[in-house]
Amino acid sequence: MPPLEVTLPGGEPIVLPFTSQFGSGPVDCSTGSTLDLDTSLKFDADDALRAYAQQSGSGPGADGRVRVGYIYVTVRSVSLLHPGYPSVQCWAATSGTSRLFARSAGVRTVFTAPAAGSGGVCCLFDTGDGAPEQVCRPNGEIVRETAGGPRFPDRGALVTAWPDPGK
Repeated sequence: MPPLEVTLPGGEPIVLPFTSQFGSGPVDCSTGSTLDLDTSLKFDADDALRAYAQQSGSGPGADGRVRVGYIYVTVRSVSLLHPGYPSVQCWAATSGTSRLFARSAGVRTVFTAPAAGSGGVCCLFDTGDGAPEQVCRPNGEIVRETAGGPRFPDRGALVTAWPDPGK
């Protein structure tokens, strides 16, 4: 991927290993609250990723990692769920890859470790089959809850479980 130069709110430039809407031209987010990115990632092979790679005929690379096709990322300085939180939404380009992401502990770690390291309160994994999203703690642990399940009948109920962002 060619590097992508992004101007952040406040005017600070940063270079990212992504494209934005499949382009690599500079992106100015200095006056906006949303940044759309896209990329392809490699993950350390676990059982779920090995099975995926074998099924696709590619197998893990020489480095033991499995390349997974396009992942889309939307960064919002103000979450659509709760205005007191920013959000980073990542989703796979296909339903099959979404199901892989839900099955693979290694993939969950790639996405949940930054959430945990930055004080994130919640991660949701879409299984790509129309089922409710799995609620996952920022440490990667699936808590056997779903957004749309008994404890969290909707996303609003999930958000009420988050700590007050002002504290």
